[in-house]
Amino acid sequence: MTHATRENAMDEPTNEPGRRAEEMRTSTRDLGELGERMRSWLAGRVGSPVTLSPLSRPSGNGMSSETLLFDASWTSAEGGNDIPCVARLAPASEAVPVFPGYDLGRQYEVMRLVRERAGVLAPRPLWYEPDPGPLGAPFLVMERLTGDVPPDVMPYTFGSWLLDASPADRDRLQRNSVEILARLHDTPFTAEELRPLEIPGTDGTALRGHVDDQRAYYEWAHGSTPVPLLERAFGWLEEHWPAAPGPDVLNWGDARIGNVMYHDFTPVAVLDWEMATVAPRELDISWMIFLHTFFQDLTEFMGLPGMPDFMRREDVCQAYYETTGYKPRDMEFYETYAALRHGIIMARIWQRQVHFGEKAMPDDPDDLVMHRALLERMLDGSHWS
Repeated sequence: MTHATRENAMDEPTNEPGRRAEEMRTSTRDLGELGERMRSWLAGRVGSPVTLSPLSRPSGNGMSSETLLFDASWTSAEGGNDIPCVARLAPASEAVPVFPGYDLGRQYEVMRLVRERAGVLAPRPLWYEPDPGPLGAPFLVMERLTGDVPPDVMPYTFGSWLLDASPADRDRLQRNSVEILARLHDTPFTAEELRPLEIPGTDGTALRGHVDDQRAYYEWAHGSTPVPLLERAFGWLEEHWPAAPGPDVLNWGDARIGNVMYHDFTPVAVLDWEMATVAPRELDISWMIFLHTFFQDLTEFMGLPGMPDFMRREDVCQAYYETTGYKPRDMEFYETYAALRHGIIMARIWQRQVHFGEKAMPDDPDDLVMHRALLERMLDGSHWS
C-alpha cells in the first residue's frame, strides 16, 4: 500500500476537488526576503549564528494563515541543533484573509496546553513572536513532523491509501481518531485555562456564543454579498435549537482526519488548532462526521463509490460513547451547523479566488457554497431520511 506523506502544513480545506491548492494564490510575500529575515530573527532568539534552508510553502498550502517550511541549524553550548520547522504567519491584508483575525499566540498556548495537560499529540511549539516587525506579521514556529494524511486534493474518498485500506484498518483509524476527541474532551482543564478560549453567549451558554460569533464572521465575510442559503441555515438553527445543550469542554475546533498524521492507522500528530474553543462536545464530533460527509457527497456526485461506510454518525457516536460514557445528542442540529460553518468558509475562499482572477463570481450567490445541494437537503430534512 502506498501512503501519501505530508508535513504538518496545517492546511485549510481547498474548495475544488481535483484542483491543486498551490494553484490558488495564498500569499503576496517574497520567500527569499522572508528567509533572510527569519534567519536574522532566529539568530537573535537562540543567541548564535543560524543556518537556514531555503523557505518553501507546502504543496497543499492552506487558505488561512501563511505556512512556511524550513530547516534551522545552529550550535549552542549544549551542542549542535538541527530542527525541521514550520512557521505560521498571519496573512497580509492584500491576500484577502479567510478569517478576520489570527491570534497565533492563542494557537501557541493551545498546542502547549493540549500536549501537556491532555496528552494530545499537537506539534511541539518552539517560539512565538507577537511583534510584527521581524517578518511583517506576528508568527509562531513549531516542530515539523511527517506522517500519512488522508488527502484533501484529490479527496481521500476519490482514491488514496485510506480508500485502499482494509475495512478493519479503516475502522481502526476511525476509532483512533474519535479517541483524540474523547481524550481532549474528558481532560479536566481549569476554568483559568479555558477562559481565553470562551465565547460568552447572551444566554450564558457557550453554544449561543459560538453561533453568534459565526454570525458575526458571516457578516464580515459576506455582508456585501449576502448568501441566502446561509441566511436560511441560520434561521433553521434557531428553529431547531437544542433544549439542553451538552456540557461545555475544550473543543479542537477543526476536528477532521485531514488534520491528523497517522502511522499504521494510528495518530502521531494532531494539527490545526486555530479554531479551538469552549463548546459542547457535539461541536467537534459533528465536524468530524460532516467533513467526511462533504467529501463523500462530492465523490458520489462524480459517480464514484467513495467510502459510504466510513465516519457514519451512528458509528462515530457509538465509539465516542464507549470511550467516554457520554452519548452525543441533537446531532442533526450540530451537523447542520457544521455544514453552515463550512459553507461560510468555502464561500469566502471562492470570493478570494475571484479577487485574484482565478474564478468568476456566480450569478446565483448560493453557488458560492460548494456543498449547496447537501446543505439544502439538510434544511428540508431529506438528507436525514
